[in-house]
Amino acid sequence: MRNGTLVPGAARQDGVTVRWPAPPPQVAPAVQLPEPPVLPRIKVLHVITRFRAGAGGNTLLSAAGMDQGCYEVWIAGVPGGELWDRARAAGLRTVELRGFRHTLAPADLLVLWRLTRLIRRERFTVVHTHSAKGGFLGRVAARLCRTPVVVHTFHGISFHPYMSRSRGALYRFLERFTRRFTHRFLAVAPRVAEQAVKDRLAPPGRVQVVPSAVDLSQIPHRFDPMARRMLGIPRTTALIGTVGRLDTQKAPLDFVRMAAALRVEHPDTAFVIIGDGPLEDDVRLLATELGVDLTITGYREDASWLVAGLDVFAITSLYEGLGRALTEALAAARPVVATAVNGVPDLVEHGATGLLVEPAAPDAAARAIGWLLDHPDQAAAMGRQGCRRVRTTFVPQVMCAAVDACYRDLLGLPLPAP
Repeated sequence: MRNGTLVPGAARQDGVTVRWPAPPPQVAPAVQLPEPPVLPRIKVLHVITRFRAGAGGNTLLSAAGMDQGCYEVWIAGVPGGELWDRARAAGLRTVELRGFRHTLAPADLLVLWRLTRLIRRERFTVVHTHSAKGGFLGRVAARLCRTPVVVHTFHGISFHPYMSRSRGALYRFLERFTRRFTHRFLAVAPRVAEQAVKDRLAPPGRVQVVPSAVDLSQIPHRFDPMARRMLGIPRTTALIGTVGRLDTQKAPLDFVRMAAALRVEHPDTAFVIIGDGPLEDDVRLLATELGVDLTITGYREDASWLVAGLDVFAITSLYEGLGRALTEALAAARPVVATAVNGVPDLVEHGATGLLVEPAAPDAAARAIGWLLDHPDQAAAMGRQGCRRVRTTFVPQVMCAAVDACYRDLLGLPLPAP
């Protein structure tokens, strides 16, 4: 104690060493200080293949949610898609790489050259890659440029049982080849992390789970009558719906077959698919053949709000990292039925936050949805529990804090004060 002020140090009392910290420094009022210099920010480049809903939405949230006083964030990927304008509006720097496609092609050598030139010119401290092809090209370019920190996120496993053996072997080789260039791996769900280790895409102990967040600002906490009216289905009719691209992964034809099986026991039921894609004509044709009352809205920017007008949300995906639309449906407290693939069981606990069924089993999905319609109280309880889980775990602040902590750990920086 000096002049009535406690100073840092240590003392012995009864054989015990007592230590006390230094008092916090006194800071002069800001109005009395001259302008400080502008400190350099950490430059981060996200490399992603298709910058659109799903992995693209997750990447956009994590990039836009970082502290802009600490980070200067860029995104590079395949041109086109609905998220580029939103990224620019959020203050992110964007590079739509000419010639970049979502499938492997000889032109990727030119894309690699452009990506390497970008990284070398801008001197990024962190290169954070996403998806198989973006992960391969981004990590190779970062290695060529000797980027200090390289992070890769598994949004799902790039190869799956429904992919051809040769294509799956190629993607597996690319992932394994570039794992040596990676300092840290992130995964959107525990089962995705486990699969990455089992398939030797990442070394044991090097994968960190960062739950894929969704923007909750436009999602109601419960059923929304306005969303139902927007979908054009009367409240007295049970409405089953899904959100997603109409492609092989989402198995929209299984959704139609499920609808046909469900209508046997529940004839007064309508169905809606919010999305578009290459299988749209096939879906409409099968719905007509099976006599299913199906509405296809096409792509909707307000899809996360529209799900609040459903009685049951269903996904019939053959593979799915976690399921962004599924997370949004749970945030709206919708009862859900989902195929038990990849990271989905980490989000949907059977009987607690929804019901799980096998993939490629439309009859089983129909029985599960029928059970929810016949037990509305239990269905509502599952929806509420799912809503609580999503709104406490899958929020952007939690995800961005985890990504920030990852970067800081790799760079040797302390965590920010709470």
